[in-house]
Amino acid sequence: MTTTPQRRTRQRATIAEVVGELSEFRTAQDIHDLLRHRGDAVGLATVYRNLQAMAEAGEVDVVRTPDGQAAYRACGEATHEHHHHLICRACGRTVEVGFEGLERLIDAIAADHGFSEVQHSVELHGLCSDCAPSGR
Repeated sequence: MTTTPQRRTRQRATIAEVVGELSEFRTAQDIHDLLRHRGDAVGLATVYRNLQAMAEAGEVDVVRTPDGQAAYRACGEATHEHHHHLICRACGRTVEVGFEGLERLIDAIAADHGFSEVQHSVELHGLCSDCAPSGR
């Protein structure tokens, strides 16, 4: 299946700008609200559509929130390589992490069962050092 390159519209540029300013993952509704408060007239459907296209293009990371919503954030550390996230469930602080051992394990499990080109997503949710109860 061939995909047509996404046209760079004013709305997409505006959405990319807002997402680029985020340090934590935010839902499309959150991003739409941020745009509205800035005075940018971008419809919610446009936000959803552009975020999905940006995720498919590897311009943003997307994770599922505990309640099942998609949440987005600009790819950090200027990397578009496969990575995972450690996310504070209190403040949303996010750290990109790599798990080389996990990647090898997943490849081995897939091969044991005759699978290849396996895709996966691992998101770890916990409390960052700022949000964790003192004394830990």
